[in-house]
Amino acid sequence: MQRRRSTPAGISTLRWALTCAIGAIAVGALVAVHVFLLPSAAVPDAFKLPKQREIGYRRKANELGWTQEIAPPQLAKLRISTQKVGITTSDSWFAKLWKPPSNRNFVPCVAPSSSFLAPSQSRGYLLVHANGGLNQMRAGICDMVAVARLINATLVIPQLDKRSFWQDSSNFSNVFDEEHFIQTLANDVKVVKKLPKELMVAAKAVIHFRSWSGLDYYQDEISHMWDKYQVIKAAKSDSRLANNNLPPDIQRLRCRAFYEALRFAPRIEALGKLLVERMRSYGRYIALHLRYEKDMLAFSGCTYGLSSVESDELARIRENISYWKVKEIDPQEQRAKGYCPLTPEEVGIFLSSLGYPSNTPIYVAAGAIYGGGSHLSDLESRFPILLSKEKLASAEELEPFRDYASQMAALDYIVSVESDVFIPSYLGNMARAVEGHRRFLGHRKTINPNRKDLVRLFDKINQGSLREGKKLSNIIVEIHKRRQGSPRRRKGPIPGTRGVERFRSEEAFYENPLPDCLCQQEYEEFGNSPVHR
Repeated sequence: MQRRRSTPAGISTLRWALTCAIGAIAVGALVAVHVFLLPSAAVPDAFKLPKQREIGYRRKANELGWTQEIAPPQLAKLRISTQKVGITTSDSWFAKLWKPPSNRNFVPCVAPSSSFLAPSQSRGYLLVHANGGLNQMRAGICDMVAVARLINATLVIPQLDKRSFWQDSSNFSNVFDEEHFIQTLANDVKVVKKLPKELMVAAKAVIHFRSWSGLDYYQDEISHMWDKYQVIKAAKSDSRLANNNLPPDIQRLRCRAFYEALRFAPRIEALGKLLVERMRSYGRYIALHLRYEKDMLAFSGCTYGLSSVESDELARIRENISYWKVKEIDPQEQRAKGYCPLTPEEVGIFLSSLGYPSNTPIYVAAGAIYGGGSHLSDLESRFPILLSKEKLASAEELEPFRDYASQMAALDYIVSVESDVFIPSYLGNMARAVEGHRRFLGHRKTINPNRKDLVRLFDKINQGSLREGKKLSNIIVEIHKRRQGSPRRRKGPIPGTRGVERFRSEEAFYENPLPDCLCQQEYEEFGNSPVHR
């Protein structure tokens, strides 16, 4: 019988080591494949956004959830610092960039006076067609609440504009919290969802209310129409009420409507607040209303920095929209007068000159930027943490809103109101509304670029007579020292203007609700009881 050869101990040890090594490699490969296939591992920690449990948002059983467990994939493409911006700093200058102006103890005071009673017996129904974009409609709706009170009418939930440039088919309840609107105004104006059936075919007085009208117009001229009609329809809602010289209780009613009653629909509020939390995960942030969109450029005739093909396209749009009355516009004259929105490149120079560092998070509140990335590249090269609702939310989260311009604009509005700093590149309806809302909430920092002065500086840079640096920065900082949202009374008409131009030159009511809806709170010398002055 042949004897089995014994295996040397060294060889046995070597085989055992090789077997362990092969096993470890196999396990490692399996783990690696598993990790790289997991969605959550596809996004580095620097780009992960807050989870539901981190932001303190609790969902009711019947509510839609807007929490994404991981960052949308497109955020992983951003090459940004993981350090939060502006959380703590010993640099007093840097802290000053974010510091809001003193509110001088101004607080909201919108409660009605003791003489302002609940609405009396209605004389008829007021139908309203709200015209324009989201914020133009919001201001008009709130004015119509006050008009309904002045003429003793029952307000029917307004119809939103479906024929504007944006072709938005949204109804009131798609954009706003209808029940909240009705209940909040219950002691001011009676509001119903629909006209009673028996009045559907009744004769209606369809009127274009006179622009910027006061108390006498509505009580003397419009109220008499109840003698002939049970239903009055306002064909337009924008600028139908004067900014100034109205009874204090009417002015406060306008503020209650705008800042309290006209709340966005719950699903818009939920996603808007989530976008705010996701922006805050990067630290303090600027909301930039970059009004460099096709409709704005076409309407204003501002073509600076555009190609001849783009300029021609905008001119055709202006020509083909019948209700845009002005067709021939000198773009150079518009820009020189400060009537054009700043370009993305100009915004970048402006922010850098104010002192904001390149790692400042910026939320771009806007629709599609005209020309897309080709025009945004100059701004993005200076401030790479350039975010938007499309980058912060997943495609699935945005899908219910994507085809509705008003609902998408409402998301931008929420993120803008809650930002640490708000900067509009153009003083349009949204910029005015956001600025006024931020004033109402405590005079949060809002920097309004002086476009007329800035254009002159930018032209000098282009001509080579001025360079970016300390000199330019000092000039721009000095120009904007008093343009940061500090408390001041609403501006009246420009001296020397008359008629419609006089009213047009006034600061809009919802742009600055002081003094009508803000009171200076003082404390008694020997106590802590607040006293409103």
